[in-house]
Amino acid sequence: MNKKNRDTFFLIIGSIIVLVLLFYVAQNLKDVELIIRSAGLAGPLVAIALFGIFSLTPIPAEPLTLFCIFFFGPVIGAMITWIGGTFAASIEYNFGIHMRKITNIEAAIKKLPFGLNKMPVDSPYFLIFGRLIPGYGSKIISLVAGIHHVPLRKYLWTTALTNLIGALLLAFGGYQVLHFFGR
Repeated sequence: MNKKNRDTFFLIIGSIIVLVLLFYVAQNLKDVELIIRSAGLAGPLVAIALFGIFSLTPIPAEPLTLFCIFFFGPVIGAMITWIGGTFAASIEYNFGIHMRKITNIEAAIKKLPFGLNKMPVDSPYFLIFGRLIPGYGSKIISLVAGIHHVPLRKYLWTTALTNLIGALLLAFGGYQVLHFFGR
């Protein structure tokens, strides 16, 4: 089996495993919460692993983020969210690198309309502010960065910075909202 076929095979097998895990998680969210709660000191590691599992799916990680913030408190919850979000973004970046290897993406990139093929993908401004696009902005930026082989060091510091700011805002903002409503 040549390298391209092997990469495709492992991509398909990995995708199937992730889809099975996600189906289980989606059907048993209460069980996931129970697993994290009963994991004791390993609970944060379980939550970080779940961020990684959610990374290549359309399922948003915000419910997991809110659970971590409310269960572990704003400081620990923000740290778990920051580490988990950066871990998930690294998986997405790696997936983008593999997408480029197994497809002829260069031809598709050259055909993009509206000058999208000339975007400064390796610019820190693009990497930071693109992640702020609501919804799937961070997932798209991670995949695009991997496809374009943005240097890993630049990708990681911009991702970690953006995830830290987002985690802190969500953690302390969400905690204040919860406190306001009398929990």
